[in-house]
Amino acid sequence: MENKIKIFENKQIRALWNAEQEDWYFSVVDVVGILTDSKDYTTGRKYWNKLKQRLAEEGSELVTSCHQLKLQATDGKFYKTDCLNTEGVLRLVQSVPSPKAEPFKMWLARVGSERLDEIADPEKAMLRAADYYRAKGYTEEWITQRLQTIRMRKELTDEWKARGITRDKDYAILTNEMTKAWSGMTVAEYKTHKGLHKENLRDNMTDIELVLNMLAEVTTTAISKQEQPETFDENKAIAKRGGLVAKGARQNVEVELSHSVISAANATDKKALDTKKKPQ
Repeated sequence: MENKIKIFENKQIRALWNAEQEDWYFSVVDVVGILTDSKDYTTGRKYWNKLKQRLAEEGSELVTSCHQLKLQATDGKFYKTDCLNTEGVLRLVQSVPSPKAEPFKMWLARVGSERLDEIADPEKAMLRAADYYRAKGYTEEWITQRLQTIRMRKELTDEWKARGITRDKDYAILTNEMTKAWSGMTVAEYKTHKGLHKENLRDNMTDIELVLNMLAEVTTTAISKQEQPETFDENKAIAKRGGLVAKGARQNVEVELSHSVISAANATDKKALDTKKKPQ
C-alpha cells in the first residue's frame, strides 16, 4: 500500500492507497478528529474509542470492517492504526453528528475520483503536482525540474520492485547509499544541512541539486536494468555506483562555478532554489 497525506479544510488525514482493491483506506482517528473538531490527536482517539465501544455493543459491522494498517505518526515512526475504506468512512460519517458531514462526503468522493483519474491518465497526477508547487510559491522553472525528478524517482522505485525490493526500510537504505555517494551526506545529514526536519528533501533542493540527484537515480536505474541484480547487496552496490556518476558531474560543475553546489537553501526562500535567477 502507498502512504499519503490528504487535506480536508487544511487538516491532515493519513491515508493508504490499495492498488489491488483500487480504494483508499483512511485513518479513523484523523477522520473522527475532523468531524468532531477535536483539539488534538488524543481527543480524537478517545472519542473514537468510546464510539467504537458503542458500535460494537450495537452489533455494528463498522467495527469489524476496521483494518489495522501501519501509518506514519508525528514522531516519524509507523504504528498500526484503525483504518476504514471509502465505504466504511461514509458509514462512519453517519455515526458522528457533525455539521461537516456533507462537505466531508463530497470531499471523499472527489479524492476517490481524482485517484482513479490519475491511474487512467498519469499526466493528470503531474498537473496536480504542478498546481500544488505553484500554490506554494515555487518558480515555474523549478517546478518543471521537480516534475522530472518525480518521474525519474518512480522509474527507479519500479525497477527496485522488479528486483524484489519491497520494504520501506530497504528503499531508505538504497536511497541513502546513492545520496551519500554523490553528495557526501546521507538523507538525514542532508536534511540537517538544510535545516529540515520532516520536510521532503527534494522539495528543498536547488535546481542543480535536483539535476544531480536525478542523474544518480537515472544511472542507478539503467545499471540495474542492464545487470539485473538478484541480492540486496548487489542492489546496494549499484545504487552507490549510480551516485558516484553524479558525484563526478557535481565535481565538474563545482570546478566551473568555483563553489560547492551542495546548498543550505531550503523552501523558506523558494527563489533561492532556482540558481538560474540572479540574486536581487
